[in-house]
Amino acid sequence: MSELLIMGLFGLAIYVFARKMEKKPILPWKESSHTSEVKFTAKKEKMNKHSIPLDQEPDIFRNLLNEIKEIDSHMIRHKDNTFVLMAEVEPVNYFLLSQDEQEAIDVTFERWLAQTNYNIQFYLQNRYIDLSEPIEEMRKSMIEADDLHENAIQYGKSMVEELTKWQQVAPRYETKRYLLFTYKINQSELTADSKEELEEKTVDKAFSELYRRFNTAKSQLRKARMNVQLLTNEGICEVLYHTFNRRKAIKNRFKDFGVNEMLSLYVTADQDDARIEAVKEGYDNETSKKETDDKAS
Repeated sequence: MSELLIMGLFGLAIYVFARKMEKKPILPWKESSHTSEVKFTAKKEKMNKHSIPLDQEPDIFRNLLNEIKEIDSHMIRHKDNTFVLMAEVEPVNYFLLSQDEQEAIDVTFERWLAQTNYNIQFYLQNRYIDLSEPIEEMRKSMIEADDLHENAIQYGKSMVEELTKWQQVAPRYETKRYLLFTYKINQSELTADSKEELEEKTVDKAFSELYRRFNTAKSQLRKARMNVQLLTNEGICEVLYHTFNRRKAIKNRFKDFGVNEMLSLYVTADQDDARIEAVKEGYDNETSKKETDDKAS
């Protein structure tokens, strides 16, 4: 009798261990009730309007730019009249300085931060170092030079080839540093006779305040051997382009867009006087050439 009890307890222990390993309830009749409870709660669960299905990728680009209204007057303008001015910072080679020079830079930077009572953001961006332009200049100089020795020309060609291969095999990146100054305008505090005047006063007030903050940072950081430069509309667009097209920016360079006239989305886009005169001259030349060909035929 005792042997049967021992065997029964041993079998029960094996059963409990097996159910635990399979992550199932020990009592079998509780499994169906647990499943039905899960189905019932799933029916009552409501779908959040901001939730995204598993088979659908989030539209990150649209979500990030959803609040941006325009880029104008060297500022990024949001829909709630928040303006952002960007400035590029050229850093100092800190580790090549002496101990006293490093302490002076630290004191200057800390003093500037202590004096600011408004929002300042630091933005770092890694960019691919493009050597195609200096390589092209080297190749053009070798072609135009007439007094180079044959050995020098061969050395230059081999160096250009090695630089091109090195750039393709081992790409290098550099870090760009930016300061972002933010200021929000409350249009209810402004008085204007028309909507156009209100818009003009809003932009002028935002730019004057942000430009004052930029000048303060520029003058203070100059003492720390850091050069601060204001970004124009084109500079802001270039930063955003490299942000969202890090890989494509290697092949499709932003500097080529202006040359290839890819920044003008429409024929009514703003053009400078030199471009207008060049187009008129080209049109006149084509017209006169066509008339000459017609008379000759």
